[in-house]
Amino acid sequence: MTFLKIKNLHASIDDKEILKGLDLDVDRGEVHAIMGPNGSGKSTFANVLLGHPKYTVTSGDILVKDKNISELGTDERAKLGLFLGFQYPMEISGVGYSHFLRNAYNTLNKSLAEDQKDREVFLTVREFHEYVKRNLDNVGLDKSFLGRYLNEGFSGGEKKRSEVMQMLVLKPNLAILDEPDSGLDIDAVKAVAEAINQLIATGAGVVVITHYARILRYLTKLDKVHVMAKGKIIKSGGKELSEELESKGYGWLGIEE
Repeated sequence: MTFLKIKNLHASIDDKEILKGLDLDVDRGEVHAIMGPNGSGKSTFANVLLGHPKYTVTSGDILVKDKNISELGTDERAKLGLFLGFQYPMEISGVGYSHFLRNAYNTLNKSLAEDQKDREVFLTVREFHEYVKRNLDNVGLDKSFLGRYLNEGFSGGEKKRSEVMQMLVLKPNLAILDEPDSGLDIDAVKAVAEAINQLIATGAGVVVITHYARILRYLTKLDKVHVMAKGKIIKSGGKELSEELESKGYGWLGIEE
């Protein structure tokens, strides 16, 4: 069965409809990109998928392994292996970075042990710290970050690297990354793309929401590119579609930017 199926999804915020019949299928092991102009509903889709309380699903279905999750809280969706990398990660003072990661990993271990039989079990805090340090190295973050509060005092680029590092540590079934390349220089984009490639290698599904083709060029695979406009997918294609959008913009599709 397909891991994620979204059928005719409609969602609103403050009585304003944003998603207007979104359909999307993403399986584990697949890599999808969603592109589209500002205001098309890309970030709304990501937030609705993880159950953000400000959004209301008015109709349609969100199915994970054929189970409708529309009524589940965000924590229950995360336990199914859904991960969201935020466009604007929040600073959370008082929550130790390392402590947060270890608790999250242990909680997911209980939920995903059957799906991911190769998940490591860390018997000591030291073992887990060594595991996290390896992933810090993978995204170019200093080990001193483990002694800080979650995202507090991080630069914009550090927050984005931190998000994908959390993704590597937690090893979800499906990661949705909301503009992981925004505001990053080319070296940081490459580092983030390499982290995504490492998750792809585990067999996870990945959805990258982006305005630009550049991060997609560094991915080891890209199965589908979708164009979102006015709250729904209006066109899908292969990797070449992202390059076409990069060179032509959205006007040729009849979309006002």
